[in-house]
Amino acid sequence: MASTLSQSTENNTQREPILEASNLTVTFTQGKTETHAVKGVSFTLHKGKTLALVGESGSGKSVTAHSILRLLPSDAASLQGTVTYKNRNIFDHTETEMQELRGNGIGMIFQEPMTALNPLHTVEKQISETIKLHSTRTQKQTRERVIELLDLVGIPDPANRLGSYPHELSGGQRQRVMIAMALSNEPDVLIADEPTTALDVTIQKQVLNLLKELQQKMGMAILLITHDLGVVRQYADTVAVMTEGELVEVANSDDLFHSPQHEYTRKLLNSEPSGNPSSLRPGLPDLLQVKDFHVWFPIKKGVFKRTVGHVKAVNNINFTLRKGKTLGIVGESGSGKTTLVQGLLRLCESKGSIVFNGIELQHLSQKNIRPHRKALQIVFQDPFSSLSPRMSVADIIAEGIHIHHALPSQEIEALIVQTMEEVGLDPKTRHRYPHEFSGGQRQRIAIARALVLKPDLIVLDEPTSALDRSVQCQVVDLLRELQEKHQFSYVFISHDLKVVKALAHDIIVLKDGIVIEQGPASAIFDNPSTEYTRELISAALNL
Repeated sequence: MASTLSQSTENNTQREPILEASNLTVTFTQGKTETHAVKGVSFTLHKGKTLALVGESGSGKSVTAHSILRLLPSDAASLQGTVTYKNRNIFDHTETEMQELRGNGIGMIFQEPMTALNPLHTVEKQISETIKLHSTRTQKQTRERVIELLDLVGIPDPANRLGSYPHELSGGQRQRVMIAMALSNEPDVLIADEPTTALDVTIQKQVLNLLKELQQKMGMAILLITHDLGVVRQYADTVAVMTEGELVEVANSDDLFHSPQHEYTRKLLNSEPSGNPSSLRPGLPDLLQVKDFHVWFPIKKGVFKRTVGHVKAVNNINFTLRKGKTLGIVGESGSGKTTLVQGLLRLCESKGSIVFNGIELQHLSQKNIRPHRKALQIVFQDPFSSLSPRMSVADIIAEGIHIHHALPSQEIEALIVQTMEEVGLDPKTRHRYPHEFSGGQRQRIAIARALVLKPDLIVLDEPTSALDRSVQCQVVDLLRELQEKHQFSYVFISHDLKVVKALAHDIIVLKDGIVIEQGPASAIFDNPSTEYTRELISAALNL
């Protein structure tokens, strides 16, 4: 009898949600203006289960996540309703109790690792700090735990990465460090805000499988916030669809994908980058010719810091890009994709030939290359860290115009409005600042800044990684439309091969800084010649 009663109590405990939101409402107040970011949201999250919160950029997903840990600015954000963790309302916790809860009971993976990580502290120090706050491990034990975590999330040679700073890591590696920090104390609940945004498809699959494995081992509950419906379909138990601050549909994952009830859910499910690259005009000249190109970083040791070797980040690259064409560069995180384009734009030291519009760029000083930069623009991977927090959106977009063109203020204003409309932003918001926009909106601001100068070549470093699927489709269509109209050339870096397939005419596949395959995109997608490329394509299309 006692055994039956004990088992019944245990079953009831398992049925009780570990995290529950009831009528959660978040209102931001700025002067006399009130913005209702989250409107009466309710959900339950059970131990060992995954609830995916999906919706377009700006729908209120991240605000909901931040409100759970009370990370919103108290002077601007008003919280109503309840969020219950283990039968206690989090909104009643003292700040000391919240510090104990954050990272220990509830861990969080933030959306933008470059801004979430401290640029002045090493990887070891940042992960160690999280561990020391909630455990009594010795320094040696803490270091061993950090190495174990970095190995778990797929950082190569983790022991030698302990002294690295965030800027020395690729975007995907920074994201993995964030995941390691969130998992360091084995929390009961993990809030994962776009945890795989910056990861290539193979690492994405590894990380999601890792989270699933840890979930099964620890009974951890996961609140997964993502715009990637492929991830949701494979890893979520329940899906909550959010738009304009409201939940419009909550259902079992299989039911939602097979029989969506709400019109907005159907719209999301039908959003997938598709179509073919823009048509090519015959007879257009070569725009960019790259020969014997490499970027090597010296390894210096000893008192006199003598060079004892090199890290060959990019080695012996050769390609030609015609005007009006798109070159897709794909490969795993850390393969050298971003380093390659930074070298091509003379943003880091490199060797080899870079002929752009018939001019050898390697022979030009930084002063002499400056006039050519209006024809060479880049959209960086992390939009928040590349946008000045002290400048309004209008000032950010207009900065290049002021540098390269002498135009009347009215003409500049008209260009800003036109460009914002082209990338799907409301021109009325041009006097706001980057922190007032969602991650996806910030990415569109970065694209607008590059487009406004109408350059010959635009380098796009993961330009759609922070965007939800429906906005990705809009951006892909926009890029194709602009290319058809202006005959821009693009160098397009992405781990999302569905987007690459829709945009790129040619593809270079990088691994460890070396080209292992290159050629027409259609040929590589239809008949890849290397096992590595086959794995990339398989992971992308089957995830």
